[in-house]
Amino acid sequence: VAANPGKEPMFSRAERVELARSVLSDFDNVEVCGYEGLTVDFAREHNLQVIVRGLRAISDFEYEFQMVGMNARLNPDIETIFLMASESQHFIASRLVKEIAMMGGDVNQFVSPRISRRLAERCAELR
Repeated sequence: VAANPGKEPMFSRAERVELARSVLSDFDNVEVCGYEGLTVDFAREHNLQVIVRGLRAISDFEYEFQMVGMNARLNPDIETIFLMASESQHFIASRLVKEIAMMGGDVNQFVSPRISRRLAERCAELR
């Protein structure tokens, strides 16, 4: 879970790490970590060789393609793999889910029940 100075997330990085850990706790082969700085530096520090990035739309590809080029220049030993979202999921964006939640809408079809509860709680605090 990266700190991104260009975004204003609804939850702190520590909260996002805790939420991700709780949602992924059934997977023994998944470790959730939070970090600041460059992803390629994090990968190097943890002896990781591959970065997996999700793509939803062509606009995602353009941004991600530029990032892959920069990452390759920063550390050519790390590969990036893209996974396309399924057709039923490609339209989901955190910005839209947050908007729906802030307006009191039901986001259960987009996030896990635990995340939905935490979103509702946070939205209530912000109103």
